[in-house]
Amino acid sequence: MADNKQTARNENQGDGQETGTKADKEKHQDQRIEQLGQLTLNENEQKQDIHLISIIGEIEGHDNLASNSKTTKYEHILPQLAAIEDSREIQGVLVLLNTMGGDVEAGLAIAEMLASLSKPTVSLVLGGSHSIGVPIAVSTDYSYIVPTGTMVIHPVRTNGMVIGVAQTFEYFKLIQDRITGFVCEHCRVDRKRFEELMLETGILTKDVGTILVGEEAVKNGIIDEVGGIDKAISRLHEMISQR
Repeated sequence: MADNKQTARNENQGDGQETGTKADKEKHQDQRIEQLGQLTLNENEQKQDIHLISIIGEIEGHDNLASNSKTTKYEHILPQLAAIEDSREIQGVLVLLNTMGGDVEAGLAIAEMLASLSKPTVSLVLGGSHSIGVPIAVSTDYSYIVPTGTMVIHPVRTNGMVIGVAQTFEYFKLIQDRITGFVCEHCRVDRKRFEELMLETGILTKDVGTILVGEEAVKNGIIDEVGGIDKAISRLHEMISQR
């Protein structure tokens, strides 16, 4: 009888430890989502570990934005991407984008890091991936956009005082050439067409640039395919399996 009671107590303790571990895991996942917008997807049939990164709101660079602004901090993303590259467990990366753009240097840094990962990467544009979000969207091995997703392509802009001298405009051109070169290198659009989209004057009111919606981004060679989260995850599993 005593042995039976002891066995029952051990089983109850085991159940409690399992419940506690599960609760701790869920709490940790919730904290990662809340603080960094990141999560590891590992409950799939293929037993593949996929790291999810979300690029949401405005991409924050060297200057802190207002506390009421929704931002993605590049100093959070870069170390995480380095850790993913070094990890023996993470097998692929899924990037969700719904961003208005932001700091050019920070956005290009994220795009370059994603492009240099040795592991399969897939991006999915939800809502929008505007401005410097365009290089990030095309930096992955394969890209998707939902039917209602938008991409705004326009020249480099700046805030504050601008000195109207030739050197200033030359500097802006150098920055724009970096962005254009990166985008054209990582998707199917050619430079001439991309610059036409960037300098279009008949679409954006009182501004220059182009808004591409869903299939239009695919037809112009910027995004690979129209699709949602189901296609993005399925494609990533397929790429991991092929490796």
